[in-house]
Amino acid sequence: MAQPCSTCHAALQQGLGAAHNALARDCTTCHGGNAGASARQDAHQGLIAFPGDMDSAAQACGNCHADQVDSVSHSLMHTGKGMVRSTRQVLGEPTDRPAHNELATLTHSPADSLLRKRCAGCHLGRKKTAHRLDATRDRGGGCLACHINDYPETGHPALTAQVSDSRCFGCHSRSSRISLNYAGLAEVDTPPAAGKTGQLDDGRRVEFRPADLHHTAGMGCIDCHTEKGLMGIGADRSVSLQTQAVDITCSDCHQVTRTIRLAQWPDQYRALLPRVPFPADADTRFPVTASGTPLWNIELRNREAWLHRKDGQGRLHIPPYRERDHPLAAQHTRLNCSACHAGWAPQCYGCHLQYDPAGQQFDHVAGVRTKGRWNGQRSRVRNDLPPLGVTPDNQVVPVVPGMIMTVEHPDWPAPRFVRRFTAIEPHTTAAARSCESCHRSSVALGLGQGRFQQDRQGTSFHPDLDRLEDGLAADAWTRPGKTSDRTATVRPFSSREIERILAAPLPAMNRAGAAQPP
Repeated sequence: MAQPCSTCHAALQQGLGAAHNALARDCTTCHGGNAGASARQDAHQGLIAFPGDMDSAAQACGNCHADQVDSVSHSLMHTGKGMVRSTRQVLGEPTDRPAHNELATLTHSPADSLLRKRCAGCHLGRKKTAHRLDATRDRGGGCLACHINDYPETGHPALTAQVSDSRCFGCHSRSSRISLNYAGLAEVDTPPAAGKTGQLDDGRRVEFRPADLHHTAGMGCIDCHTEKGLMGIGADRSVSLQTQAVDITCSDCHQVTRTIRLAQWPDQYRALLPRVPFPADADTRFPVTASGTPLWNIELRNREAWLHRKDGQGRLHIPPYRERDHPLAAQHTRLNCSACHAGWAPQCYGCHLQYDPAGQQFDHVAGVRTKGRWNGQRSRVRNDLPPLGVTPDNQVVPVVPGMIMTVEHPDWPAPRFVRRFTAIEPHTTAAARSCESCHRSSVALGLGQGRFQQDRQGTSFHPDLDRLEDGLAADAWTRPGKTSDRTATVRPFSSREIERILAAPLPAMNRAGAAQPP
């Protein structure tokens, strides 16, 4: 029997989506309120307008999805604890403040103030305030941030696990700009001399660059990224870095070495069994990630792998890793796939932040405008092949400036200068970059733009850009024998590594443009 809510909200009984249609006549399960009341004011007592918001998700979505809500509440997309730690670290503050190490519990120190005013908008704990969508501006809303793709003019918005890329865009088109990169859009401050440009709905100007090959093939973000990687289901809650949270690698699909029978799936993934989009029985094998997550949309058949799009729009053949396409693999065992296959990455080599205590700015934690404003300017934006660096496990990966920044705050005796690079998976997968673009490139080596010069003393380098207060060129990262940031989780090449890279003979190229061993 329908609750009296339908007297006023009859249209909202339609459109919930197949998985939630059973709740169409049971509004209070999600929205709370008093279904027995006849007056609007009484009926709306305790009403939850946005049931997915993190502060109400346990009472709403959690009625059926308790494990998922619990996992998401501890995930990095909600806590942001790695971002909190690194921001405090680079601004010289204690990184650990018990009970205040997540975005929702920030203090009012200079570092935490910066997070409140400029960074904390991109986390699931930010409340949703309107029944509409805006891909470029939407942020927050807990479960609803991802699981509603559209608000129709009539009817209830559909709740779905087929999350569209537009739901990722609001947050992930900022910072490392992954959503922009993937679609072939590069943010610029001034139009380039050549090439096509456009403008996003929020006013940002973009240059059209080659999109990621996976995007061109029709794949969405959720086709690669798993429930564990995104929602933290079954994840280690001690992780604080995005790189630790990601649950998928290129080799999981392109070089399958780990599989699991359907009958062996861990309990936390068995709810996904009805979503397997191809015939499968207890003995059907699925690829698994290194952490044991079954890739339920990957079909292994006749020694071939097929990806079934999670939006139900067909399947794609997965090209396997082939040794003949990587003739120099033995010499490049340290290289991460994206070290060669990232076509470009967004890079910003100048930033200035200044705190104005007399100004006002929206506080994303408090949800209101408060005193104090962080004003920022940037310069030297570049969208090109990225520099490379080395991770703690000795893998060579693309890196970009996390910040090359001067920060001013009235509590400090002098401005702070910070130079920190960070590892990135740019999501601009393309044919491999040329050998010369690494082995003869000062940018790839972290030295910045400039020229090498050979003389009796050996090889010297002359940067194009002026040196900043730390002695490095404005677009550099590497200094002989030292790292520019001892707290970073990725380091530049050492002097010895640079010498070896420059000394490597360049291979001949065959007619197809592929490298051949020298």
